[in-house]
Amino acid sequence: MLKPITLLFSLVLSMLLSLPIAASCRTLNQQAICIVDIQRSAKNYWQYRVSISIDGIKTPAAFYNCRDRYILQKDGTQVKFEPDGIGDFICRLYKPPQKTPLQIPSPIRQPPLK
Repeated sequence: MLKPITLLFSLVLSMLLSLPIAASCRTLNQQAICIVDIQRSAKNYWQYRVSISIDGIKTPAAFYNCRDRYILQKDGTQVKFEPDGIGDFICRLYKPPQKTPLQIPSPIRQPPLK
């Protein structure tokens, strides 16, 4: 009895692990742009290492700098973002940390001396 249950469990588990993960896609300039892999920099939160596919063709990973608005390609060249282009699509994921107003504590008032 235990053997069929184990077989069924392993079959279901293998099916779940083999399902493709849905990529984030968008159509820009009559091209299907999909994010294949994306990693945010731990040191510079405005930088992403992104691999995309354009019309199903995977491109090499490049660094997207959302603060200075350029793409650093694998060969070291910097390309400025085009208006409403791929860089803007990638950087919509970027949200800078919210600055909270500085809370200054009120001074401690001591009772007058008698």
